[in-house]
Amino acid sequence: MNQMTCWKRFFMEEDGVGVVEIILILVVLIALVAIFKTRLTALVQKIFQNIDNQAGKI
Repeated sequence: MNQMTCWKRFFMEEDGVGVVEIILILVVLIALVAIFKTRLTALVQKIFQNIDNQAGKI
């Protein structure tokens, strides 16, 4: 296999598309967290309060 064939195969690969898709998914998730930050914070605090209350009963 010569060097030109290697370069052609390198440029024809589409493995980078998966990376772009993962980055876009992460951007959407971060945006959703930023939008619903107050609700998520309140939900997590409520969950931990329930855990503390239940742990006190044991």
